[in-house]
Amino acid sequence: MFDLVCIDAGFMFSSLIVESMTSTRRMDKLDKTLIGSLLLAALFSSAVSEDWKASVTKQMDALVTSCVVVPCSFSHPGKALPSSKLRGIWHISNDRDQVIYNEDQTKILDAYKDRTKMLGILGQNNCTLEITDVKDHDNGPFCFRIELVGGESQKFSFVEDCVDLKMQHSPPEIKLTQSRAAFEGKAFTATCSVRHTCPSFRPKLSWSRGNADQIFEKHELISQGVWVIESVLTFVPEEKDDHSQLNCTAVFHGRKTTTKTLHLYLKRAANYKNIIIPIVVLVVTAGVIGLVSGLIIKKYKKRIMELQSQEGSVWNRMSRFSRRFRSNAPPPSQTNRRGQRGDFAEQKVCKPRVPSPKSQPKSNNYNEDDDNDDYQNTADLNIYGNV
Repeated sequence: MFDLVCIDAGFMFSSLIVESMTSTRRMDKLDKTLIGSLLLAALFSSAVSEDWKASVTKQMDALVTSCVVVPCSFSHPGKALPSSKLRGIWHISNDRDQVIYNEDQTKILDAYKDRTKMLGILGQNNCTLEITDVKDHDNGPFCFRIELVGGESQKFSFVEDCVDLKMQHSPPEIKLTQSRAAFEGKAFTATCSVRHTCPSFRPKLSWSRGNADQIFEKHELISQGVWVIESVLTFVPEEKDDHSQLNCTAVFHGRKTTTKTLHLYLKRAANYKNIIIPIVVLVVTAGVIGLVSGLIIKKYKKRIMELQSQEGSVWNRMSRFSRRFRSNAPPPSQTNRRGQRGDFAEQKVCKPRVPSPKSQPKSNNYNEDDDNDDYQNTADLNIYGNV
């Protein structure tokens, strides 16, 4: 009996274990199914949300009376669709009824009729819009909408990707530059460029001088929706171009214009002939003058040496003759010497001094001058007697 109870109890326990395991497997299978469904739903929803997208430039400048081109592109799932099955629409902000472009002109607002155009090809996923004769109220925002034509109708609006236009009443400023300083007789290059947002009717650049052979133009996209047109002028300045003005003018679609002026100040190119020739002439002239001066100085030195030699010989002869004459000539007499002394005395006193007999003792000699020459006073001898 106890064994039967134990067997029944074991059987019941085993049954419970098997049932629990079976229920666990069912729950695991249900969970896996649920999780798989959620994953598929998430993938489906993400695929649906990524199916149709548009890319539109958020903000752009627009010159009033000119035009503006708004870049736009879109993407969709599946294979490429022909343009005949697609219809592009542009409208104002979130109001789909405020249409500014539609293939059906009757659906366009009167303020935008004949002023909007789809430049992009929808079959190439291009929805670029052009607005001409821009008005001051064309500020947007403008949004793109696409519809599938035929079969199952589908419509997609991209109200989160719209463009705002910033209205410009004055044209953009011209940038005018030069490659280097202007030299007379050498090629000079000036560059004139201006930005714009209307590649359909690009601005026209013109110069105050130059012809078509001297001007080169290029047009390129520098950022999304912004273009630049550049004109390069190359010419050879002349003397008359010094202190002159070089003007570049840009004429935009709608006849708005702007001008920039460049002042030319020419630099004279170095003329080496004008420097070398005077230097050579100066050197040659100085050499000739130096050579002639050297010859003249040499000639005069030679002449002076000849004269000095001649003067030395004459002087030597005269000196020898004078010495010979003095050695052979008799000495001067006493009377001559006295006469010479008398002449010298007459220069000192006007009246000769006569000694008094009373004051002067008798003597037949006295000291007449510093030479101690004695002489006889014949008058005293006659008066006082002979000595």
